[in-house]
Amino acid sequence: MRTIDLSPLYRSLVGFDRLAAQLDAAASNEAASGYPPYNIERTGENAYRIEIAVAGFKSDELNIEAKEGLLTVTGRKAANDEAKQYLHRGLAARNFERRFQLADYVLVTDAALSDGLLAITLKRELPEALKPRTIEIKSGSNLIEGEKVEGEKAA
Repeated sequence: MRTIDLSPLYRSLVGFDRLAAQLDAAASNEAASGYPPYNIERTGENAYRIEIAVAGFKSDELNIEAKEGLLTVTGRKAANDEAKQYLHRGLAARNFERRFQLADYVLVTDAALSDGLLAITLKRELPEALKPRTIEIKSGSNLIEGEKVEGEKAA
């Protein structure tokens, strides 16, 4: 796999340390492990769903934590003391930790485990101050009483 050297950018960009760290972390995380596989789906204008294949895991063996823009999903299998003899073991039952960097104002709203898929529902909720709003344009007929247009002052 090819790696990208971002060091020339660090010399000319000031204040983008967080972005550079995220790019480095994403590059190293993807290269390190593809387990467990996942999908990220856009379900609406401000709605998303992450589906993670967690075959063999029970809901009490999974943990979802959202903190400071980072969604972390961990799976910890309970120790299996039974001595089983496998002829072929194709289902990975190893522990995992998968991290997702969330954009500002993206919140986790729901999580469900069904048929070996963990579905995490996310929604972007902008504060009222950041939502676009329409500003009424006043004309001569709907000016507030007492206000006069500058050109209409009495001489």
